[in-house]
Amino acid sequence: MKICICGSLSFTDEILRVAGNLEEMGYEVLLPAGVERGLIKREDFDPVQAKFETDTIHNHPEKIRAADAVLMCNFTKNGIQNYIGANSFCELYLARYFDKPVFALNSLPEQPYIHDEIMAFGIKVLDGDLDRLKEEE
Repeated sequence: MKICICGSLSFTDEILRVAGNLEEMGYEVLLPAGVERGLIKREDFDPVQAKFETDTIHNHPEKIRAADAVLMCNFTKNGIQNYIGANSFCELYLARYFDKPVFALNSLPEQPYIHDEIMAFGIKVLDGDLDRLKEEE
């Protein structure tokens, strides 16, 4: 199975760790270009420039389309547990549009301004257990 990972660039280290675990389990993994390039580790990192540099608006949706499933890597950011940001929210929307099964690594966040929409995506929560993906194949 080919899995496209989505998540904030702030989670680059965590995403790479998850990707490595998935690859060890035999999955093919598609990563956000900013994670692949390690953009957040640059001294001159600028999140807006990173989106232009990687052409996120065009490139990541194509990875979502090519994948068999999408995995949202959601961790704590800015005091929000299991954060899902604006870009990641858009990617979840696209995944559902392309009829891809969507998984969240951790429980879904309590972000009032997008809570109902996130719940309506039918995301399967893995509770941190990647082995649960096998149950869904």
